[in-house]
Order: sequence, then C-alpha cells, then structure tokens
Amino acid sequence: MCGIFGIFAPGPISLSDDHAGRLRDLMAHRGPDGAGLWRENGCLLAHRRLAVLDPSDAAAQPMRSASGRFTLVYNGELYNDLDLRRELHRHSFTTSSDTETILAAFEQWGTDALRRFRGMYALALYDSRDRRLLLARDPLGIKPLSYRLGPTADGPSLLFASEPRPILEHPDVPCRPDWITVSAYLSTIRTVLGERTLFEGVRTVRPGESLEFTIDGDEVTLAARRHLDIASFAPPLPALADSIHAADSTGLVETQIRESIIRHLRADVPLCCMLSGGLDSSIIAATAKDHLPALHTYCSGADSAPDFPHARLMSQRLGSHHTEAPISRECFAQRWPELVTKMGLPLSTPNEVAINEIARRMRAAGHIVTLSGEGADELFAGYELPILDALRFEGLLPRAGLDPNTPWLRPGVRRGGEFQLAATAWIQPSDKPAILAADLWRAAEHDDALRQYYTEEFDRSAPPPRDEHPLQPHLRFLRRINLTGLLARLDTATMLEGVESRTPFADAAVAALAESLPIEDKFTFAHRPRPADPPTTGTKVVLRRAFAPHLPHEIVSRPKASFPLPMQDWVADLAPRLRRSRFARDAFTLPAIEAIAAAPDRAWHLAWPVMNVMLWGEEWWGT
Repeated sequence: MCGIFGIFAPGPISLSDDHAGRLRDLMAHRGPDGAGLWRENGCLLAHRRLAVLDPSDAAAQPMRSASGRFTLVYNGELYNDLDLRRELHRHSFTTSSDTETILAAFEQWGTDALRRFRGMYALALYDSRDRRLLLARDPLGIKPLSYRLGPTADGPSLLFASEPRPILEHPDVPCRPDWITVSAYLSTIRTVLGERTLFEGVRTVRPGESLEFTIDGDEVTLAARRHLDIASFAPPLPALADSIHAADSTGLVETQIRESIIRHLRADVPLCCMLSGGLDSSIIAATAKDHLPALHTYCSGADSAPDFPHARLMSQRLGSHHTEAPISRECFAQRWPELVTKMGLPLSTPNEVAINEIARRMRAAGHIVTLSGEGADELFAGYELPILDALRFEGLLPRAGLDPNTPWLRPGVRRGGEFQLAATAWIQPSDKPAILAADLWRAAEHDDALRQYYTEEFDRSAPPPRDEHPLQPHLRFLRRINLTGLLARLDTATMLEGVESRTPFADAAVAALAESLPIEDKFTFAHRPRPADPPTTGTKVVLRRAFAPHLPHEIVSRPKASFPLPMQDWVADLAPRLRRSRFARDAFTLPAIEAIAAAPDRAWHLAWPVMNVMLWGEEWWGT
C-alpha cells in the first residue's frame, strides 16, 4: 500500500524535484517507509512507500521494466502474484515484489494484463517508447486514484494522485468546490458522483476503469477509456446455469471465500484482523487463525457498543490476542474534525472515527496489514431493511402499514434508480432549496446530475429482460454504488495511520460468484401467520449456511448491526459551530442552520452531512 503522484505534460516539466517531492510527501502517511521520484521529458512519477512485500531497496518505486520501456508507480497488492510469475516464466525476476510482476505482465500482454490481475490497485504506467501514460484502478474500486486534465504553466497537462490534496496544492491548479458533487454528498454521504469529486476539475478514475493519455501536438489528451466488469477478469468458476442445489452453492461459496482470505494473508510484515463479532469479520478471523502462527484481533465502538461482547466471544473461541478500542463522546468530538482536516474530505459515516482509532492501535502495536469484512453485505444481501423496501417497490411485498410520507412512495418515483435515491437519501433533493443557499442550489443544477447518475447506474445494473428475480438489479446496484463508498472510507481511515487494509470479500472472483447465485442463496423471507406481523427474513443465507459449522451460533444468527457509535447524540457537540462558521453561513440557509443547531439530535439526518460539509469547507477555504 502506498501513495502515488505524477505529472504528464507535452514538454519539459518546470516543477522542480524539491517541489514535486513536497507534493508527494503530502501523502507521507500512506507510505512512511520510503519515497521515490523519477522524471523523463514530459513525465514525472513519484511514490511514497509502505513496504509490505519485499522491503528491500530493489523493490522501491518508481520501478522500470527490464527493457526500460515502462516505468510504474503503483498502490495496492496483487493476490495472484505467484500465479502470474509462473505464467511469466520467460522473465527474469530480481525481487519478490508484485510491482515487478506488474511490469513484466505489461511487457508480455500489454493492457490485457489488467484482465489477469486479481487484487487491489491504482497504478500509473508510463510508456517511454510511445509517450503514453496509463491510469488504471481495480474493478471494485478498493484503491483510490484522482486526476486533473487542464492548463498548467507547461501547457495542458495531466496531474494524478492517490488523494486530491497533491493535485490541489500544485501552483497552477485552482481549488474550488464542485457544488454538483457537494449537493450530491448531502444526499448520499459519498465524496464522488460517478467520476466527479468534491473539487472542481478533479476527477476520479472509476472502479475497473483504465484511461490512456497521449500527447497530441502541444497538449495531453485522453485517447482511450476502457472498463472491465467483474466477469471480465474473474477466474473460471463452475457453471451456475439455472438454479443450483443448495449444497453445491454452499461448497462453492465456502471454497471461494476461504481461498480469497488465504490469498489476502500474504505479507512480509505483521498482519491482524478487524473483529466486530459480526458474521463477516468472524469468517475472516476464523479462517486466518488456521494460517497464522498467532492471531491478533481488534474491535472498536462506543463504550456500550453491542460489538464488544460478540467480538470477545469470537476472540475467546479463536484464542486470539484481542484489543478493544472504545470511543468516548469526547474522543469522537475531537477526532471527527481532526479526520476531516487530515483527509481533506468530509466523513462518510461516523464509523471512520472508530476505524481510524483501530488503525492507530494497530500501527502502535506493529501491525501493518489488517483484514476487514467490507463487501459481504453488498455481495450477499446483508441489508435487510433496504431489501424489504425494494421488495415492496417491486410489488413482491405489501405496502400496507408504511408511513405515507415515505419518500419513495411519492407519485414521481417509478424507476429503480429513482426508488434507490428516494429510499436512501439523507437529504431528499426536493428538500435542498430549504437547506442550500439559493446561488449554490443553482450551481448544483438542482441535482439533475445526481438523479441522472442514479437512473443510469440502476439501468446498468438491470440488463435486458431475462429470467431473474426482480431483486437482483437492486443488489447489483448496491454493489456498484454502496461498496465503492465503503471501500473509500476504509482506505482513508486506515492509511492515515500507515496501515494497509485488505478486504477478502471485495474480491473479483468472490463478486463474480456472488452475482451468479440465485436470490434464494442470498435472501429469504416468509410471511408470519397474521398479516399484521412483519415477515421473517434471512440475510446472507449462503454465508450463514457455509460457515455455520465453524462459528458459534450466536455469531451466525446475529442480525446486521449498524453504526457502532451513537451518532444521533454525539453529533450535537459540534452543532454550535454551525452558527459561528462563515463557510456554513455562505453555503446553507439560516433556517437550516438554526434547525440543526437548536436540535441536532432530532435533526441528525441533516446535521451529519451538513456539518461534515462545514468542516470540509473550513479546512480548504477558512472558517
């Protein structure tokens, strides 16, 4: 895990090595073990290193290929590194670094190499012969990558980085909010909207996307944009045509997940596991226990969080060395704005404070790599209430008894994307005129881009009519939209402390298998005898079935737990700051500010996104 930064220009780059190094070092937290910088006419590549595999100097980046044609900076891990090396037997390897494997793969297969990579990555590959630069990101979006294509003192140029800050601190780059994305954040608590970021002109490489930039006269241009879907690069799996027997799917899922976890354990530094006591983290910890000489586990949350007793139970069962990191109300009030300042981004969920506290404890104890359970809920249907709403929307469950003010029951909500936005928005677009300042609501173009994005993404999740359960497009949409935000949250919160987080469920092969399973392997429901009673449900059915023999019953039967921090109460401690903030007064209406400041615990669904935008705005443009 590392941080990358670079510039691609039509001619010589005027930025000095010292200045470029300072921009690179704005991400020193991502790579505390070393730094490198390389330049050739019109290309500068820089790297901060977190040494996880092969800590020798020979494995440092930027790294050149054996032929000298390609130079690479790369952030991530390849979990099929050894498999690829066997295929690349004609190449002579001098390190055990997966960076060298990636270079050899591009030498042999060109951009088709991306189809063979199984892991998490954000990379920049420069081709000296053809003067081309490739930016590419893993298919599930585990590792981040931002870029800006625009004017500089050296002509129209490309800047890219693992985080937006090095781009925005470049002397030729203006730093302004993108109000379309800011408004979208207020609804989604996600810091990107498609390829847009919160900063005007700064874009993100989307999951599974590769962008090829070339020199056209006196400017850099985007010459090709490609996208690899999950099925494009997942290893071959047994055919899952029609409906398969439960025993078959159970065995397939258990085998694939165990294999993924084992691959994720490869490291030359101490490794540990996050353990909330939920199903997903318990599966990872139990599997890891069989392959590590000693298992270390960590749990965080509020003092009274329900995760702690379940995590203790699982830790005792496994015999792990267990660390608890409780978060107090005072700690949360201090760390929330600190994290926004360090990240330069608003938080997505309060969990980021807990995740960051765990990462602090891990780093202090010498654990450099951790495994986490992100991805299981999105791939195997772990969110009960949203799924029940989707079933009601599709007419598969009755709507009787629902609050008539439920946003997705409004007359205009007819398509799947419209339903998903209305059902999940923290702040409904229709409520924004009363919250955002009038000029900024106009700058946000009345959330037209947000609505269009949800509609298009849901349509992509619902391919042409075929014989599948109506719930499947909703689950596919959750994977495409929700998972990317959760993975970004995990990356930023852990990398601030120099800890690499790995997500065995968020794996291409696991995702391909999960999306091939019939709905009955993910979610089941049955009506109770009395119509007024709610249905009984089962989430992550095949996961529970596959790992029930290996986990305590209390863990297997435990329902999904949400935020481990009492956000509704704790958000109140920063609410008075809204009244004092110049940025807040410029961005939000006075009635919205007063409503939140007067009763933040009751208006917490407004308070959380609004106050995060306030903290973010103060960091970049002052209080």
